Amino acid sequence: MQRRAFLHNLAAVGAISCMPIFIQRSLAADGGAVSVDQLPKLEGDITLYLGRGEGGLYENVLEAIRKRNPKLNLKIRRGATAALANSIVAEAKAGVRRADVFWAVDSGAIGLVSDAGLARPLPADLTSQLKPGFQYPQWAPVTGRIRTLPYNTDRLTPEQIPESVMALADSDLSIGWAPAYASFQSFITAMRLLEGEKATEAWLRGVSRQATNYAGELGVVMAVERGEVDLGFANHYYTLRLKNGKPNAKVDLAFTKNDAGCLVNASGILALSDGDLPINFIRYLLTKEVQAYLASEAYEIPLANGVKPPQGLPALDTISPPKVDLTQLADLRPTLNLMRRVGVL
Repeated sequence: MQRRAFLHNLAAVGAISCMPIFIQRSLAADGGAVSVDQLPKLEGDITLYLGRGEGGLYENVLEAIRKRNPKLNLKIRRGATAALANSIVAEAKAGVRRADVFWAVDSGAIGLVSDAGLARPLPADLTSQLKPGFQYPQWAPVTGRIRTLPYNTDRLTPEQIPESVMALADSDLSIGWAPAYASFQSFITAMRLLEGEKATEAWLRGVSRQATNYAGELGVVMAVERGEVDLGFANHYYTLRLKNGKPNAKVDLAFTKNDAGCLVNASGILALSDGDLPINFIRYLLTKEVQAYLASEAYEIPLANGVKPPQGLPALDTISPPKVDLTQLADLRPTLNLMRRVGVL
């Protein structure tokens, strides 16, 4: 859905029995998550630190929230997620609090802030709206993304792809990757936590012998589809977006089992200041309507209960992601040191 159409639908107050502006989008979701018509109006001043993400789709959500809440004075500071997290911690050390809410596109940045003791506890009625395994006391995952192996369907069959990501280091498959990309670095951090540093170093050295570097993971998926490499490492939504625009694309998704290769990471939000306003602001991002919008337009995985996943993606309960506390992905420095030592950065 284009930005104008989304905002038009959200602004259609009174068009159908005076329904609030998000209600029409709730038809795409069923049960579990709260609908926006159940939420209190937002009033007052609030400053959001927003990690850049999803090509302006997050901005569309924020603009819709503004339109629904004319007495809300929402100020936004935009930047790279990791840089904003470091700013929040540095400001706190200086005795300053400029942000009331932090919406990060990567859970590692959330972990950096929460580990510094700056996140406010969230009420149980809010966290209980989230799927099992994504309920944290001090932050709310908003949408998820699965690490996948996009593969060229002319070059490989699913049976030729190992079920273990670690086995790829000893395979003869050509591989595309984007080591400088934040999601890839979170993936390697998860591998380091699950497999240990020595095994991760050996894996990086093995894969690097057969890997081609790309600037980002969309580039990886496009290279796979063109047949430049057999398969790659990328978040799931890049493949789904490519296939949406090119239904006959020669690419499909494979999933490893119980390892970092199928890590489910998440964007997330936390409250930094006291009071009802930051908490109620977070509630809006977990509504049926916002969750359904991000699923249909960004192909992200809705993490509030009862909202349908994006088309073309298996349900979370049909894959086997590893059990990782996502906030532990904040421990990024050892990962970067390891990648530099191996020479992939």
